Amino acid sequence: MLARVFTGVVLGIDAIPVDVEVDVGLGLPNFSIVGLPDGAVKESKERVRSALKNSGYTIPPRRITVNLSPADVKKEGTLFDLPVAIGILAALDIIHGQKEDAYYVAGELSLNGAVRRIKGTLPIAMCARGHNARGIILPGENAPEAAIVQGLDVHGVNYLHEVVDFLNGERGLEATAFAEEGFQGDERDDVVDFADVKGQEHAKRAIEVATAGGHNILMIGPPGSGKTMLARRIPTILPMMNFEESIETTKIHSVSGLTGRETPLIRLRPFRAPHHTVSDAGLIGGGTIPRPGEVSLAHNGVLFLDELPEFKKNVLEVLRQPLEDGRVTISRAAISLTYPSRFMLVAAMNPCPCGYMTSPYHTCTCTPLQIRRYRGKISGPLMDRIDIHIDVPAVHFEALKSSAPAEKSADIRERVKKARQVQEKRFSRHRKVFTNAQMKTRDIKTYCTLDDTGEQLLETAISRLGFSARAYHRILKVARTIADLEGHEAILPEHIAEAIQYRSLDRPLPV
Repeated sequence: MLARVFTGVVLGIDAIPVDVEVDVGLGLPNFSIVGLPDGAVKESKERVRSALKNSGYTIPPRRITVNLSPADVKKEGTLFDLPVAIGILAALDIIHGQKEDAYYVAGELSLNGAVRRIKGTLPIAMCARGHNARGIILPGENAPEAAIVQGLDVHGVNYLHEVVDFLNGERGLEATAFAEEGFQGDERDDVVDFADVKGQEHAKRAIEVATAGGHNILMIGPPGSGKTMLARRIPTILPMMNFEESIETTKIHSVSGLTGRETPLIRLRPFRAPHHTVSDAGLIGGGTIPRPGEVSLAHNGVLFLDELPEFKKNVLEVLRQPLEDGRVTISRAAISLTYPSRFMLVAAMNPCPCGYMTSPYHTCTCTPLQIRRYRGKISGPLMDRIDIHIDVPAVHFEALKSSAPAEKSADIRERVKKARQVQEKRFSRHRKVFTNAQMKTRDIKTYCTLDDTGEQLLETAISRLGFSARAYHRILKVARTIADLEGHEAILPEHIAEAIQYRSLDRPLPV
């Protein structure tokens, strides 16, 4: 007898429907799965057989053939265990309610018949809704995540027999509801706060500007000056994601298996800080079957690269495409996948190999040639995509012992939100531009006009301070953000002057 069960397979951050066709017929006892399965799918035969037996279902010695259609798409993961088991039971007429083809089914089976959590729940649920499924049956741990998708009955189960009883009409399964009211508001419980940072007012201001405009920022300072401390507090001043951003971010984390019952929908912007030993595939994504990398997991959030020159050169060079396009394309012989990767790059480095070139408390032992080689590890094209370079000097003792209250993250976040709202209104007609940092040359000409004083100031900076031509547009975009923070429609000379301060690496090194 032939039976069919619907499920989905994840490609990139989306899913496509898969028909699980099961034929149980006469012949020598055999259990085969076809349709381009990977190792985990092939091993499902043993899990399904044991789960059926230990759940009390007798499988006669027949020839069982399972086809996963479309057969030219690679199938991977353990989510096919449950649909294969349901298909076998339906083919044997143990399930006879004729409801199995109205629901999408996904889940991993343990040997005792328990249903375990899977990856990629959200894309599969969205695929089910897109193909007019009545609902989806999946592990109970994944149900809150799938419930985000409106217009779809989501039934979480813990054991195989619960699914069988439900499809036979012998048991009711309550649909999991998404608590949408919990998404509203701006409540957050940040463990860290900018009020913890002593001194570094200039660096805090630069970070506020970078956050308001979505600018990439590089902090240069000696060890112990607080670069990492500042970077880890940047998410606390970023505005909460809207619903669309949360869905897109959650999809990426879902296919990577990073979502859970407690956090079915990611609201806070991600903060990713890979170690400098990360490979290019770990950073950008990849593998035999491509997976999202750190740049995609930081989508709509922050990617922090500490000790930037210590990263391998080929690893840093792969950052150029996501920084420019906001997405990553990974091509393999059989498939090409695109992952979104629109993030704010925050990097930190020492001013020289020993780290003490700008420290008033230590003597630098590096020669100018060593300093040039050290900074030369960061290529020009990559540096060209970083808008703000800020010096983070060592903190003086007076600032450390000061008991004066510092500004809290919540206060800075309010200013950032207002500046972001101005940009959202300004770029409402642009599909691919959301912040000032993403402006192209045409947008800069439209929104970054200067008066005569501002033009003269910028010309002087480029000619006398040794700024390169590539810094011109970066300064204009940063000045536009500073004007937005101050509530000015026009870019004033003082905005240009402040933006010029944030190009420290464009100045020539001492001989």
